[in-house]
Amino acid sequence: MIQRFLAAIFILATAAALIVAAWPQLFSLEQTVGAAQVVSMRGLSAAAAFVAVLALTLIALLSARMHRFAASLAVVALAFSALTLVVLATRGFGSPGFETKAEGDVTVLSWNTLGDAPGAQAIADLALENDADIVSLPETTRELGFEVAQLMAAADRPMWVHTLAYDQISKSRSTTVLISVALGEYDVDLQARTTSTLPSVVAIPQDPANPTIVAVHAVAPVRGEMTNWRTDLDWLAEQCRGSNVILAGDFNSTLDHYASLTDGADFALGSCTDAASATDNAAIGTWPTQLPSLLGAPIDHVMSTSEWTTTGMRVIESHDGFGSDHRPILATLSRTQ
Repeated sequence: MIQRFLAAIFILATAAALIVAAWPQLFSLEQTVGAAQVVSMRGLSAAAAFVAVLALTLIALLSARMHRFAASLAVVALAFSALTLVVLATRGFGSPGFETKAEGDVTVLSWNTLGDAPGAQAIADLALENDADIVSLPETTRELGFEVAQLMAAADRPMWVHTLAYDQISKSRSTTVLISVALGEYDVDLQARTTSTLPSVVAIPQDPANPTIVAVHAVAPVRGEMTNWRTDLDWLAEQCRGSNVILAGDFNSTLDHYASLTDGADFALGSCTDAASATDNAAIGTWPTQLPSLLGAPIDHVMSTSEWTTTGMRVIESHDGFGSDHRPILATLSRTQ
């Protein structure tokens, strides 16, 4: 009798934990330790739960003593896996199509380079191949940014280079953004504190008709940085409450983490829409490259305020072997009519 009682308690506790893991925002837990990390990896969690279903089903079939217990846990795990897959399906498993780039459109490329790892040539080639107007490069030094710009200028694609570095010791504490000369000149306050631990570059246009550009690098939600991570998300939401703003980079967060920070159902963060969500690509993982994209975390984003409409977006999986642990992402934005 006691064993049955304890088994029932364990099953209920497991079910409760999986409900939180599947939709932590229901309980306002999406930014808490544990839930924040698990919900980032929805694809991996669904796959792990399905493996557990198979193992528990086998135990239920082979063990008369464990039959009910294992079968009950299998049902719970199957429900979690199915619910998680439904959420991922609504966000989109990939739609790489692009409309033809029109005059006035802006193409945004973002790539966390893991401290300059891919090298200038690979970055420049990718930017040139995709006619990028904005190239957001978290964990990229000023020196490499200038090398990329020189290569692009040689290909008749001149770019301004702006870098904000919190120190000169760790490359991860530098963020660089390249902006097409065709978008006009931009100013950056190199003394400004943006995101807390890792820098984000805020580039203000001299021509107010052009967008403010934020090259994002929020800190990861790891031990010792949870408070800073939440502060970073708050800061990003505030940038998204401005006007005519484009943000791109490593947000170290997914759509699940923004439940308390969105200004409405049509927005992802603040008053920004997410390019991946708008194009059915929001379930495609951008980190880490060691995992298949459907198992990874979609933590790199291009977001924009209502002055811009996403006409195309894709996660670039062809560069997984170029040294970074992040996949590049590409989006094309058109001015909203």
